[in-house]
Amino acid sequence: MANIHWIDLAIIISSLVFTVGSGFYFARRQKSSDRYFVGSKKIPAWAIGVSIFATLISSVTFLAYPAAAYKSNWILLVQGLMVPIVLIGIIWVIVPLFRKVIRLSTYEYFEHRFGVFARMYSSVAFILTHFSKMGTVLYLLSLALSSLTGMSVTAYIVVLTIAIIVVTLFGGIEAVIWMDVIQGFMLIGGGLLCLGILLFGGTSGPMVMLTDAITMKKISFGPYNFSFAELTFWVMVVNGIFYALQKYTTDQTIVQRYLTAKTDKDAQKAAYIGILTSVPVWGMFMLIGSLLYVFYHNGSATLPAGMTADQVFPYFIGTRLPVGVVGLVLSGLIAAAISTLDSDINCLAAVGVADFYQRIKPNCTDKQRLRMGKTLVFVAGVAMMGVALLYEAWNGEGVLGVVFELYAIFSAGLVGIFLLGLLSRRANWQGLYIGIAVCVLFTAYAVLTTTKINDNLLLDLGKFNFPQHKYMLGVYSHLIVLVVGYVASLFFKTEPVDEHLTIYGYLHDRHQEAEVKTQN
Repeated sequence: MANIHWIDLAIIISSLVFTVGSGFYFARRQKSSDRYFVGSKKIPAWAIGVSIFATLISSVTFLAYPAAAYKSNWILLVQGLMVPIVLIGIIWVIVPLFRKVIRLSTYEYFEHRFGVFARMYSSVAFILTHFSKMGTVLYLLSLALSSLTGMSVTAYIVVLTIAIIVVTLFGGIEAVIWMDVIQGFMLIGGGLLCLGILLFGGTSGPMVMLTDAITMKKISFGPYNFSFAELTFWVMVVNGIFYALQKYTTDQTIVQRYLTAKTDKDAQKAAYIGILTSVPVWGMFMLIGSLLYVFYHNGSATLPAGMTADQVFPYFIGTRLPVGVVGLVLSGLIAAAISTLDSDINCLAAVGVADFYQRIKPNCTDKQRLRMGKTLVFVAGVAMMGVALLYEAWNGEGVLGVVFELYAIFSAGLVGIFLLGLLSRRANWQGLYIGIAVCVLFTAYAVLTTTKINDNLLLDLGKFNFPQHKYMLGVYSHLIVLVVGYVASLFFKTEPVDEHLTIYGYLHDRHQEAEVKTQN
């Protein structure tokens, strides 16, 4: 697997050079912090939508979805299938709300509604989760590329980091979005090439391959029993609902895209394009995993002894694809990572400037904000590389697991905060803070009573341990903030709230607009 052809290597290098060059191309336009973070507001809706899609689809999806389907079935896809359903119900109010209320940071809304602490809590939660995710994506990609080409993991981490920092540092959000467009199509192309080879490249034929995948129960969404204690269809349905709410209402990488659109309608269209593109691509990579299982279990080919599900797709790429196609697929894999990581870095810098730098230095000039934004892009990129290198030093295990657990303890409940502010006039900051405190305590209890080190629970309370699947932890944390926050708010005097921060203000404005149209 380590003998990559020079043609494939040339394709990969050309892709990276083009990515770096795009950063320099857009650099001359970045004259203000607004332009750097929200662009010219002339980017077409379809391009923003593809950028949202590319941000949602990372190299982890490229590798993990086939592995999940190969190992089990399509149950993890249920989460993604819930997103369009939820999006139809919320996007009509979310987009105009954010475009009216916030200037740059998603978490400005939280401050307007509940005060400074709510904004700081939400900002730190975003920073922690994306900081951890970025290092993971970079490490896993570098590990896969290393196994395919023989080049060291460290070398890939450093080279990819440089490319990501350059395109983000110099090009701003416009370079990020337009590179996402190109990289999004590369990802789709790489997946389609692999799918086509699996369906038409063997001796069985596509219908036989698909029939065998169904017969082998590799295309299903079960188990369907109504239980939250194990990974079931219903766990993923509930989890998917809250995943959609969190991604499209509290995630800076998505909300910032709303601000780059020319109009509310364009932003809404972009959101639909992003998710309606993502779902079929998620399904495509699940199908690849199912067909890989059939390919290696129906006598068409065999795998080396001891190979895990995570290694099967990279092995297939390295041993079954023709020269040239390998380079295109690996370029798509790299593009998937870059399109996610450049977005994360730009958005982390935006949050750093809007939520922290301007608070520390309220009289800063636009030039100072732009300089700080670029500085934070560089710092975030280097930190991402540091996390990935730490992963390598620990062979993907160890201390970074603690980072994820700490994030789960201290950053849960963001959807609950948003829904509480949006749906209730009665909710106040005192009630919210009590809800957050209860949420943090509950999350700590659930994590400690389900996490094992050397086969021993961190906290063993016997029959009082958290009894359900860990995917339900995030669901309950949001519900706790929402319910406890609302009930606790009833015990405190409520100051008049700006109705334009709630759904009721939006509905009132829509009603007035309808009356005006009727009168005319």
